[in-house]
Amino acid sequence: MTGTIAAHTFTPRDLVGGHLVVDLVNTVTARDAEGIDWLDGYPRLLEWAALTGEFDPADLAALQQLADAQPANAAQALDRGRELREALHALITALIDQDAPAPAEALAQVEQHWKRAAARAHLAVHGNAPQLLVSVGDSGLEYLNHALALWAFDLLRSLPLDRTRVCPGHRCGWVFIDSSRGGRRRWCDMGTCGNSAKGRTHYQRSRHA
Repeated sequence: MTGTIAAHTFTPRDLVGGHLVVDLVNTVTARDAEGIDWLDGYPRLLEWAALTGEFDPADLAALQQLADAQPANAAQALDRGRELREALHALITALIDQDAPAPAEALAQVEQHWKRAAARAHLAVHGNAPQLLVSVGDSGLEYLNHALALWAFDLLRSLPLDRTRVCPGHRCGWVFIDSSRGGRRRWCDMGTCGNSAKGRTHYQRSRHA
């Protein structure tokens, strides 16, 4: 990603992608402009993970302790998380544009992340479904990267391309999966990009009038 890194306090309105992995991709905003990376440090990644509600708070607390004790390793883990995120963005947006070939570099990167995650995972059965699971004890500071890589592989196999879109909002470019009944959702969030677009349209019409 080319752009800037900026501090950001995550709120529920940042989780509009329809899937945890898509929300990870959306930790960069303004992809249609210069791009602003909201993951300005490993603690921010933990903050985002906590907000999703998909991770055990005890695991996140353990990761924070590891990060405090091993800041250099935490920074490396964050860099690898960014690499996974950008590879997923490139791959998902290529899949949405069904006429574009899947980027070889992004495919290779996602594959490597998945292999590293699978090497630390164990097979378990939840309900009636076998799953590969990772733990902080086995993955250390890479736990979030490993968990997200495993979830990403599952998502990519079942991604509903007819309902996966890129928001056309000004300075946005977020990806989202449209789960609305009619399947006509256009914006990542009507309260932000949708209303902003309406406001600009109204202003332009007023000027012309």
